[in-house]
Amino acid sequence: MNFLGYKRPDGRVGVRNKILILPASICAADTARIIASQVDGAVTFHNQNGCAQIPSDQQLTMDVMAGFAANPNIYGTIVVSLGCENCQMDLVVEAIQERTNKPLRQFIIQECGGTIATVEKATRAAREMAQEASCLQREEFPISELILGTECGGSDPTSGLASNPLIGEVCDRIVDNGGTAVLSETTEFIGAEHILARRGINKEVHDRIYEIVHRYEEALKLVGADTREGNPSPGNKAGGITTLEEKSLGCIHKGGHRPIQNVYDYAKQMEAHEGLVIMDTPGNDPSSVAGMIAGGCQVVVFSTGRGTPTGNPIAPVIKLTANPVTYGKMKDNIDFDASDLLENPETIDEMADTLLNEMCAIASGKMTKSESLGYIEMAIARVCNYV
Repeated sequence: MNFLGYKRPDGRVGVRNKILILPASICAADTARIIASQVDGAVTFHNQNGCAQIPSDQQLTMDVMAGFAANPNIYGTIVVSLGCENCQMDLVVEAIQERTNKPLRQFIIQECGGTIATVEKATRAAREMAQEASCLQREEFPISELILGTECGGSDPTSGLASNPLIGEVCDRIVDNGGTAVLSETTEFIGAEHILARRGINKEVHDRIYEIVHRYEEALKLVGADTREGNPSPGNKAGGITTLEEKSLGCIHKGGHRPIQNVYDYAKQMEAHEGLVIMDTPGNDPSSVAGMIAGGCQVVVFSTGRGTPTGNPIAPVIKLTANPVTYGKMKDNIDFDASDLLENPETIDEMADTLLNEMCAIASGKMTKSESLGYIEMAIARVCNYV
């Protein structure tokens, strides 16, 4: 099975062809927003971080910024900084160049003469880049070039019973065809980590799965909290999920059935053609999705029992549900109705083929519901409070 994408100079293949206006800190976020609004095909996001962070917290932000710029859905990047933030321009540029050799321009507000002067200069650069990007034509590539992210949010029992097993079947197909599939949400491994660990390809992967789970629980204990105080969420409970373990046993179905080849830290660069891997992300949907996309995912498949509008500025997020009531209420947001699986579970192979075909159509340019609505909300994982 193939899709139509864009070959990048670093060898990766994108499914979108966007110009990223990258704010290096919160102090540059509104300037980046103004620039992006002036250029067709440009995207940005509201970076709440980039300054007043301890080193480990800042590293998460740096990895997301560099990863967004390196994501193959991005043709090139315009970095905008204030000038005095911790995420200095040279640090951001160096981090990006370590991951990719795509077009890159930079503007510092304090050196350009303020907001208006920066907007004028950066907008001209972004328009030139957008013109260059418009000359590219989609080419045919096998699905082995895809790194597929998986997410679940607003879960209810239909997620674990039908939606997530369906995503797992699609992941198996991606892996069997030589691609990479990513299982995320470390907090939702708790109670099922032993099942995942048994699937690790070697002792290192086995031990890393336990490590990221225990590390997450210990980090919350440092502030006197427990994962179970906020997970399952009120919406999960209203939908019928009773315990975190029950939620975890449904969550891990998204990863399918293949051996786990690797465990990546949050937002680190993942490899194509690697099979099933795990990324250590929060259960929080926008920050989990952002971490996977920073790691190289071109497409994310996202199951929801209760319904969610979540999107992302860099990559298409395909929403599906197996709850017929939710699909009826949220057709504006949900791309794929999997509710037939509840009464006809034997049709999962056929439906997985249909979902894979839809994913390839979206990878080839079809817009998701969140893209058509312009949804770009996102978050970046945090270690601790600002300093």
